[in-house]
Amino acid sequence: DWEAMTDIAKATRARLAEVVDPKPLLRLKETAKSPDGSVKRLWATKDDLLVESVLIPEKDHATLCLSSQAGCRLGCRFCATGALGFKRDLTRGEILSQALLAKGQEPFEAKPTNLVFMGMGEPLLNLGAVLGALEILTSPKHLAISGRRVSISTVGIPAAIQRLGQSPLNFGLTVSLGAPTNPLRDQLMPINREHPLEALKAALAAYPLRRGRRITVAYVLLKGVNDSQSEALALSRYLSGLKTKINLIPFNPWPGAPFERPGEEAIEKFRRTLAEKNHTVIVRWSKGLEVGAACGQLAGQKAKRRDPAETLATP
Repeated sequence: DWEAMTDIAKATRARLAEVVDPKPLLRLKETAKSPDGSVKRLWATKDDLLVESVLIPEKDHATLCLSSQAGCRLGCRFCATGALGFKRDLTRGEILSQALLAKGQEPFEAKPTNLVFMGMGEPLLNLGAVLGALEILTSPKHLAISGRRVSISTVGIPAAIQRLGQSPLNFGLTVSLGAPTNPLRDQLMPINREHPLEALKAALAAYPLRRGRRITVAYVLLKGVNDSQSEALALSRYLSGLKTKINLIPFNPWPGAPFERPGEEAIEKFRRTLAEKNHTVIVRWSKGLEVGAACGQLAGQKAKRRDPAETLATP
């Protein structure tokens, strides 16, 4: 209540009441906690759109995964958010609120030390708002998270990757690859039809990396689709010449998904093939499975999904 702030001039209080709504931009709809300690929150915007954030505790740090859009227009077939369709970009304040509001919520048991934009939406299609929120989140006056501990994930939009690289904080870059060849990636990730692998590699090669840093390549393993020996070798060839580390992510099933997770033997064989080609590669097992931590799962329980087999146009 601005009128209760009597240490502010009356005229200033009146002006603030006209231009600033003091109510939170997001309201908490649901909190779910997994036995592994992951905490997922479902937020509602003022126009009743649903977005998610997830806190993922590790041994010596905690990572907060943020959303940048309500839904997503890109339609990657293995992504739960893509099956929801696209509603709108989140504002800078709505992105910021996912972090700042969660600080006062139980069971938010650990202060986040790392931020990743791997939640709902494509961050590079809302880059102005994402960078605006990060300007505040990395400030010493707020969460004071180092730019080195921030990673922004993308499906691969070359011009936006170039713009991100021009940020003075030099954030980490994660690229969701999905497939090492254009025909298969066209099927799994429609954005590839507009920005094929050759254009993406050129953008990654030009991305400015500070000393000791690498681009993270996220590769979701889908049973019988992109998990063969030939795909592992093709992935190795594609990444040749780039400074990368590879996160293999066994598919996290969601209701209605057209894919399955590979068996552990197939996952290990894929990892070993890449390691033998001198790639830095680890398997990232999904956390929070009990609370539907795959992007869009919790929101999808509340909203009608798009048919995941539907072909989507690129923006």
